[in-house]
Amino acid sequence: MPSLDTLARLAAHTGGLLYPLALLLTLTLAVSLERGWALRSLDRRGERLARALAGLDAADRGGLAGLLEARPHAVHAALLRCALTPPETAAPAGALAARLDEHILAIQPQLDRRLWVLDTAVTLAPLLGLLGTIVGMFHAFAALGGEASGRAQAVTGGVAEALVATAAGLLIAVLGLVAFNALGERARRAGHQLEVIKVMLVNRFAGAACGAGAG
Repeated sequence: MPSLDTLARLAAHTGGLLYPLALLLTLTLAVSLERGWALRSLDRRGERLARALAGLDAADRGGLAGLLEARPHAVHAALLRCALTPPETAAPAGALAARLDEHILAIQPQLDRRLWVLDTAVTLAPLLGLLGTIVGMFHAFAALGGEASGRAQAVTGGVAEALVATAAGLLIAVLGLVAFNALGERARRAGHQLEVIKVMLVNRFAGAACGAGAG
């Protein structure tokens, strides 16, 4: 394992650009882990809610209230509250669907929150790595102006150290790209799940809203 002195020398050889690359790597890993955990939890809660809704009878507002009471602070709670308090004007099914759509649109930004960090890391990391390599090349070829003895070794060693920045940038880009695509797919699946829950609520409680309005 490289010592701290070795890492400091490599960072200095690449113009200090290994430091922002290390920061990008930390951000990439942190966002990937946090978003992965959050979206996985949301997916599981959504699946449980969909199964519970499938077991409800039409217009079973008591059962729906029980589901809401069990998850008052969940992301899906806004949809359940909306189904319990439908508007009394306009066509009940259309009005309920429209109000549920409003809540889904408000939830959507939470699904892909901070994914822009991964998108930025995928683009920025290779560029920073390439820039660090170019700076390192300047330092390596500057050795040609010194004494003749050991010039070749100094140049080849400097070039090898300069390429560390490119390798680091590419590694971060690969990790970020895999995480970005995987989390993007999870976010799309969570959005589809919200639509499924919306349809289930409309199918089961639009009629109940109509009855409440007629009374």
